[in-house]
Amino acid sequence: MNKKEIILWGVGTSRTIRPIWVAEELGLSYKVKPIGPRTGETQTDAFTKINPKQKVPLLQDGDFCISESPAICRYLINQYGLAENITAPACAQEKAREDEWLSFIYGELDETSLYVIRRHEALAAIYGEAPNAITAAKSYFQKHISVAENRLKDRKFLIQNKFGVADIFLTTCLIWAEGSQIELSNILTEYLSNMTERSGYKRARIKNNQKL
Repeated sequence: MNKKEIILWGVGTSRTIRPIWVAEELGLSYKVKPIGPRTGETQTDAFTKINPKQKVPLLQDGDFCISESPAICRYLINQYGLAENITAPACAQEKAREDEWLSFIYGELDETSLYVIRRHEALAAIYGEAPNAITAAKSYFQKHISVAENRLKDRKFLIQNKFGVADIFLTTCLIWAEGSQIELSNILTEYLSNMTERSGYKRARIKNNQKL
């Protein structure tokens, strides 16, 4: 493999679009390997060799491999610098604030809320039906999304009032929430509309939605 070649493995989910979107905002040259999380392709010996977790998304940058969408997005920005379209905090306190938001979005909105809903609705054949868990997860999401809503009452973006990785994560969760029939406030709906009008998002969506 060309050591400068960047490959992003995985398409079709809210998690796989995140690093693709970052790469688009940074204007990077990269390839997308369109495999899905449940197509069997992540279970092959070849893929398991580069990612023993057998999960997507996965980043390959030459001989370096890393999984988990927060880590991938962070790496791309740290390794390849900033662009006009996306920024990252410069000082320790601002970096900590962004880490706080990323942890909150990924932990409370993605894993604890939206993925629980997905497991017991779209993936009920695998994980079983659990209507009470779905109801509780939706309530949990509504409770915690209010934190982001309050943050966005007087600003366009989550951090420094500039577009960054935290906005990518929040946007993908809001899209996911709408797909799960969770009602969003006017503030969040307007924010989502602005984020999805970005050309970087539109390009990333096309690549993330390609056929497996």
